[in-house]
Amino acid sequence: MHAPLSPQAPAEALRATLAELVDGLPPRQAAQATARLIANYRGATPTDAPVLRDRSDVVAYAAYRMPATFEADRAALGALADAVPGWTPPGHTDIGGGTGAAVWAAADIWPDPADGSAPRPVTVLDWAEPALALGRELAARAPSAALRAARWRRARIDAALDVPPSGLVTVSYVLGELTPADRTAVVDAAAGAAEAVAVVEPGTPDGYRRIIEARDRLVAAGFHVAAPCPHSAACPIEQGTDWCHFAARVSRSSLHRQVKGASLGWEDEKFSYVAATRFPPGPATARVVRRPQTRKGQVLLDLCRATEELSRETVTKRQGPLYRAARDTAWGDPWPPREDPAP
Repeated sequence: MHAPLSPQAPAEALRATLAELVDGLPPRQAAQATARLIANYRGATPTDAPVLRDRSDVVAYAAYRMPATFEADRAALGALADAVPGWTPPGHTDIGGGTGAAVWAAADIWPDPADGSAPRPVTVLDWAEPALALGRELAARAPSAALRAARWRRARIDAALDVPPSGLVTVSYVLGELTPADRTAVVDAAAGAAEAVAVVEPGTPDGYRRIIEARDRLVAAGFHVAAPCPHSAACPIEQGTDWCHFAARVSRSSLHRQVKGASLGWEDEKFSYVAATRFPPGPATARVVRRPQTRKGQVLLDLCRATEELSRETVTKRQGPLYRAARDTAWGDPWPPREDPAP
């Protein structure tokens, strides 16, 4: 068995572990498996069988998709943490977690207790045993004690799913694989088990639609939206005209570049998400929902506001500190910054 990696952030540890995995991956087999997985990922047909079927599928998935899923999950969970700064999940259950991107992301946002006390219990539920096996293998080398002690449990992700009570429940890049009835049941099961729920989907119109469906069910179950929305009312985007999504920067591995014929060392992962809590959070006053436009002496910010509306704000150079803050503000950030710039 490999020893845990030397102390470092989970993000760096995951990249290092995946790099070792890629080194032993036959390029042709990896490319073929990855191409099939991409087709499934982009498709709209639900399946009642695991997408990841064997070791080659899982290794290809982990090398190709896990970094992007990790970055999207980390962004969503980071926004949740910003909205509930005094809260740390006492436990974490990841539904359909596969090789564990969401639990690695949570370990990055909420590290092990500094006082040496027992780490929070972590459970990953998935119906693909090859994915669980690789997830265990990766977690065994993690710098996080919570990851090394995680339980990897085989379970069908459908209407009969039993979710153990947990502080945090994540459902990441899963709903698109399920039938509508199973999607509803899984979100309801997550809500019934958790203090906080985070759901992440691809940043496509279909992914956004699934997020809105999940958001509506969470609100109906008594949850408060913590992020990205600054309110728990209906989404102000008119259905069919646009969709709410964000982007996370991902470093491309050699497999990414091989499969895509790409030369750049990075790409942007587009994702949609909702994070909600049973207790009242402190959501942003507004959130930037498009890339800020920087022009001479001004920054244009497209915002979703707590007043339940979309609007554009122009921040000019004559506004001094606020203008400098706007220049540093990214797509998906709260606005104004949590700590207002000093005058």
